[in-house]
Amino acid sequence: MTKFSADSREAIECIQLAEIQKLLKVILQKNKFYKKKLNHTKLNHSIESLEKFRELCPLTTKSELVSDHHTNSPFGSNLTFPIEQYTRAHKTSGTSGKPIVWLDTNDGWEWMVDSWCDIFKASGVSSNDRIFFAFSFGPFIGFWLAFEAGKKLESMNIPGGGLSSTARLQSIFTHQANILCCTPTYALRLAEVARAENIDLNNSPVRSIIVAGEPGGSIQSTRNALEKAWPKSSIFDHHGMTEVGPVTYQCPDQPGVLHVLENAYFPEIIDNKTKKPVKANETGELVLTTLGRYGSPLLRYQTGDLVKASKSSRCSCGTYNLRLDGGILGRVDDMLVIRGVNVYPSAIEEIIRDIGGVDEYQVNVTNNNALSEISIDIEPEAQKDKNITERLSNAFKENLSLRIPIQTVEPHSLPRFELKAQRWIIK
Repeated sequence: MTKFSADSREAIECIQLAEIQKLLKVILQKNKFYKKKLNHTKLNHSIESLEKFRELCPLTTKSELVSDHHTNSPFGSNLTFPIEQYTRAHKTSGTSGKPIVWLDTNDGWEWMVDSWCDIFKASGVSSNDRIFFAFSFGPFIGFWLAFEAGKKLESMNIPGGGLSSTARLQSIFTHQANILCCTPTYALRLAEVARAENIDLNNSPVRSIIVAGEPGGSIQSTRNALEKAWPKSSIFDHHGMTEVGPVTYQCPDQPGVLHVLENAYFPEIIDNKTKKPVKANETGELVLTTLGRYGSPLLRYQTGDLVKASKSSRCSCGTYNLRLDGGILGRVDDMLVIRGVNVYPSAIEEIIRDIGGVDEYQVNVTNNNALSEISIDIEPEAQKDKNITERLSNAFKENLSLRIPIQTVEPHSLPRFELKAQRWIIK
């Protein structure tokens, strides 16, 4: 990794403490949001340990940020420097609430670009590669960071904004792009279009598909579906968010495992109810402190991402960076209780992709008298599978102990997604 390379957990934590001390020295003097939030704590830049930091620093929540942006519209008060020093404005996706605007200085932006460079390098990308970005360049931060990281690595960067899916496939072949960046859903959509257009992906130049925006990249059945659809390609997962930046990269040795970029973040995993640290191999919420984004920092931010840490302090790939087994398992606010069974969207996707034969699906959620129920609409692949609903129904009963109504719908009647898929519809 580019920012530092540590050969032990102790070395990583020593550097993290030093970075937190430098960060606190700046923001406790100048940042209105954190000056107010930390006013009644004993936290200062002379903090002597990470344990003391966890003890004295309160958690930061998304609802606090939304409220602050509402009160101090449009940019909020979490700004350490005069507004004239900010050069970037982006929006959160709004998947868990109202979108908010996030600002960055040049230094904060370059810090995040460096993290994206680390992700590219971990996936094997170099200046010899040609990267195709299969999305339109809107207000969301990940597009721009990835593109500028590719530029910094001196790769050939090929934008796909404003093109149809067919035109994007043609551009991939024309430019002989060997790296594809998109969501897992959109990679499957491109494969669907390729089948319809008689474009043979066995001849595709793409050797690596770098995915994010959804947990599918670390769900084995979704990975299998992607690798089947793109036979010559390997899948590389990572994740991040506007509020904090690029956070993880896929373990080079073990697909389905994500490592936190601990050169850029101080991570914790807490029980969402007690707010206490969870034990190894237990699921909890990922909490992050940004170490280099001085202009718009976050201290102990509850990301809403559910993760599970490994017991191992050193991974087989050689890194001591925190290892998240199974990647992002879901979102704290995504879980539904269906007849006493906890159901996450990732579990539904895993079962559907494992059965195969489904081009697209939609989950319909109904709430009656505080009870939730779900039904699923599916579009089978072009080759008709008369038993697909029965096989799916049996799989849900076997894996979730639930009877879930499933119905087939007409081809191309369900929406397709270029960005994060919105398959769960609450009625």
